[in-house]
Amino acid sequence: MINPKVNSPFFKIFSSFFFLFFGLQFFSAHVAIVDLEDMSTTDSVLLYIKLGFEHIIPLGIDHILFVLCLFLLNPKLKSVLWQASAFTVAHTITLGLSMYQVIDPPSEIVEPVIAISIMYVAMENILSKKLKPSRIGVVFLFGLIHGMGFASVLNGLGLPEKSFLTSLLMFNVGVELGQISVIVLAYFILGKFFGDKPYYRKYIVIPISAIIFLIATFWTVERIFFT
Repeated sequence: MINPKVNSPFFKIFSSFFFLFFGLQFFSAHVAIVDLEDMSTTDSVLLYIKLGFEHIIPLGIDHILFVLCLFLLNPKLKSVLWQASAFTVAHTITLGLSMYQVIDPPSEIVEPVIAISIMYVAMENILSKKLKPSRIGVVFLFGLIHGMGFASVLNGLGLPEKSFLTSLLMFNVGVELGQISVIVLAYFILGKFFGDKPYYRKYIVIPISAIIFLIATFWTVERIFFT
């Protein structure tokens, strides 16, 4: 007899991301010892997808909490994807401009503002009972800042000159896969089963947003005064 859970959409999605992540982990162990300039285009594509994914899961706790905040207020996938799309367009712009050295934002400013952006969205979740149209604009503006944060990480990793643009784009693809993973998991853990419940806001949105707000407040103080 086939276990029905094995055929569930959640199981299939989780399995796909599991094999993607650990497959890229295996691949990176192979290419890590190779000089960036000696890698083929295919090797660069796979490596930078992995690096972008890892920058969100498991390393980008601040970005994970920001995306989770976007999800919480209105857990419908269409709403979340609109916000995520605005975030993606924005951080792609500043990531590209930063990597091509058109802009050079100091990390001492970028990192605290990223933390403040999480505080803002978490507090908006607590104070607002429904999603406002202005949320898309706010998410876009904060996405510009997060893109600068992605750039500081990518600058540290380096990009091969012969496949600079391709590697940059693939890093961004990896970031998107990480963000989509967060959204999908949040949907199946929270949205699908609790999103339409009368207690969803009181017992899920507000408490989780409050915890995220406190964490982001700590990061803001830490990044301003102790980093």
